[in-house]
Order: sequence, then C-alpha cells, then structure tokens
Amino acid sequence: MSGIGHTLHIAHIAHIAQRADGRSTASINERTNGQATMELGTVILYAKDMQRTARFYSEHFGYETSGEVHDGLIELRPAAGGAEILIHQAAKSLKLGSAAIKLSFSVRNVPQFVQVARERGLAFGAVHQANGYAFANAKDPDGNSVSVSSRRFRG
Repeated sequence: MSGIGHTLHIAHIAHIAQRADGRSTASINERTNGQATMELGTVILYAKDMQRTARFYSEHFGYETSGEVHDGLIELRPAAGGAEILIHQAAKSLKLGSAAIKLSFSVRNVPQFVQVARERGLAFGAVHQANGYAFANAKDPDGNSVSVSSRRFRG
C-alpha cells in the first residue's frame, strides 16, 4: 500500500487501537489529529551567549552544530535521534534559569557519564537512585536545569 490509502489505513488502525492499559486511543487521536502521540521535535532555549550555550550542548551531550546563526537561531541536531535544540538570543529583560523545565538526557550508565562529564568540566550533583534507575542534575551556562537519567533503560 502507498499514498493516501496507506495513510488512511494506518490512521484507522491507530484510531481503533487499544492502549496497554486497555483504554481506547480514540480520544488521544481526536486531540492529536490522528497521531497516537505528538512527537516533541524541537526545544528552544534562550541564551545570553548563544555560542557558549551551543558549545555546552555540543561538547557535553553530543549535539552536532555548525555554530552559525541563521534566522536568529543556532541549530543543534541530535547525533543519535531525539529532539533538536534551537538556541535563541535572550532579551536583556528575560530572567534566565527561572523556568519550570528540565532537559533530561537518557544515558545507560549515569555514574560513568557523570565522571566523564566532570573530567570535561561539567559538574553534576550527586547521583540519585529512584525506582530502578539513576539520575543526576546540573545547570547549563544560562542556569537551565539539565539531568542525565537511566530511566528509559530500566529493566
């Protein structure tokens, strides 16, 4: 199958699918235009020093970037999949680091990642254990909360 017929077939299957908890996905599909889950594709971060913030995410979390500003943004692409990050110049009036958001990066071995990050100049706080996974917290150059977590890989 291809084209419109294929798309309609997939949409119909998604519409009548059951979630793991037994509830129908129909109400989710109605809210998300037929998609079971809306994918988070981009995170926009405001930065005082765009280049410094782009280097931070590139050096410590493996994002790829040219570092060039296009249309007022620096684009960071994930090397291994996931949401891209766009760095936007912060207005002088914007108080950075006060938003209620944390970027959490999935890693299999949190203590090892934290040790390597420390050797490269990024200090995380203590490694915490919670319900079968580990996590640790830090701040980016603009005071935004970031963490590394093995939650996605718990068994």
